[in-house]
Amino acid sequence: MIHTIAFDADDTLWVNETIFTSTREKIEALLGKYVTDKSLEKTLYDTEIKNLNIFGYGIKGFMLSTIETCIEITKGQIDGETIQQIIDLGKDMLHHPVEILPGIKEAVKS
Repeated sequence: MIHTIAFDADDTLWVNETIFTSTREKIEALLGKYVTDKSLEKTLYDTEIKNLNIFGYGIKGFMLSTIETCIEITKGQIDGETIQQIIDLGKDMLHHPVEILPGIKEAVKS
């Protein structure tokens, strides 16, 4: 008899990836004064993979890897104001309301 079922909750039970994508796009816009190509996405992914065993998954690790990536992409030229804007985007992610996917409440009640 099954007593417990475990879920990888984000993007299975609630919306998650779109929040990360939206934030990355906002950061790309902030970096427009430093870089003209779209190098953030690949470099950020590589940095996240490199840092995964240190920071793990989640918003805080994503933001630390994002700041590291921005420093790398701008060759250290990123200013404190832009880094603060990036930190504020991370805080927005942490305060983002949980949006449960359709049908989930009914599914987990069963």
